[in-house]
Amino acid sequence: MQYYLETVMTEANEQLGDFLRSRRERLTPERLGLQVSRRRRTPGLRREEVASAAGISGEWYVKLEQGRAVAPSPATINALAKALLLDDVDHAHLKSLARPSHRRSFVRETVPDPVKRLVNSLEHPAYVTGQRWDVLAWNKAASSMLANFEELAMEDRNILLYVLTDPRAKTLFGERWDAEAMRMVALFRSTYDLWAEDPAFTDLISRLRLGCSRFDAWWATHEIGSAVSGTKTVHHPTRGPLRYEYVTFQANDDPRLKLAAFIPC
Repeated sequence: MQYYLETVMTEANEQLGDFLRSRRERLTPERLGLQVSRRRRTPGLRREEVASAAGISGEWYVKLEQGRAVAPSPATINALAKALLLDDVDHAHLKSLARPSHRRSFVRETVPDPVKRLVNSLEHPAYVTGQRWDVLAWNKAASSMLANFEELAMEDRNILLYVLTDPRAKTLFGERWDAEAMRMVALFRSTYDLWAEDPAFTDLISRLRLGCSRFDAWWATHEIGSAVSGTKTVHHPTRGPLRYEYVTFQANDDPRLKLAAFIPC
């Protein structure tokens, strides 16, 4: 029984450990004001240095990175965030990873009819995605700018799959494709880490790995993004370069749903 519990805990905390490791390896001793007496074989801080800065034992920190601890306390999480010099976005994500999860298996969301009608009524491109970034509703302008989602099988209607694996997306975003794809991977990572054991999410990651040669390198950095408004320039096949402001909203009916809208500027 003890072995079984430890195995379950390892699976549940794998993303927490990976996230801590990625942030530890980015830091240098100098940034923490530590004296370095000899050359190091690997970049970043040592585990014991992070543990000391956070005021916890080295053994406990090793368990956290290896995914063997049950759940660190809020005080420990805050101390680790301070020791690793995390910004507000990374700190919030670390808290989410440390929070006990009681999720059920993922089920694709359903868009309420009023939301569908709203999307269809909009003149400019708009679409609704769920937690897995499946495209659940869209208007004619979105089909014209992005892809004819109605012609795709349901399992292929996913904005990540489109941007990272569809050649049309590379043409659409042009020289900004790398930046746009990296931004989306970082945004998705914050959700994926909370669903990492769900087959629907692991299957999506497998498809992204197969379809995008750059994905593994981006994924390994464990970047965490936050949704913000901004501008995009796209290269429409018939209308040429188009510049848009984009905004996103959560639906009150179901906060899992996100509306993305594009306004010409």
